[in-house]
Amino acid sequence: MTDLFRKLHHICVVVHDIDKAQAWYESIGILPWATYPPLSEYEELEVPSKNGFLSLKYRVCNMPNIQIQLCEPGPEPSPQRTHLETKGEGVFHMGFEVPDADLAEAQAKVQGLKVMMRGRRANRTGFTYYDSVREAGVNLLTRATNYASQNTSQLKIDLNYDLGSNQGSANY
Repeated sequence: MTDLFRKLHHICVVVHDIDKAQAWYESIGILPWATYPPLSEYEELEVPSKNGFLSLKYRVCNMPNIQIQLCEPGPEPSPQRTHLETKGEGVFHMGFEVPDADLAEAQAKVQGLKVMMRGRRANRTGFTYYDSVREAGVNLLTRATNYASQNTSQLKIDLNYDLGSNQGSANY
């Protein structure tokens, strides 16, 4: 047994309207939200449709114990778009933090998990989605976070938040 799925990093919720969903979460105190860094950072992609992947809009809220992600698929084909059209809004995947994306993917394959999608940045950080809906009820994902320096053990984030306007920004 491995430690691939020991450190829950985030839950990703697919939505029709990311602005409306974010506003609702903010109305109940879940904030601040930031735009996910550009998906074009992923130089190595194995996804059903590159255009579908690049059209995804993400927002993230870093809570003390977990990150919540909102995802609004574009009109192009993608697994997220398919989920939204066939199942409606809801949890698309659970993401687990790993120190090495490639090693985690290799270990998952040994455990019999089938890779659904994957992406890597030039520094080999990135994600792998596993086709696990039939067994787990949800897609599982492993990810190695793109720290500013791969020698650091903490992600440093500068948050700017204006309580009056419910607007926030983050620098990763």
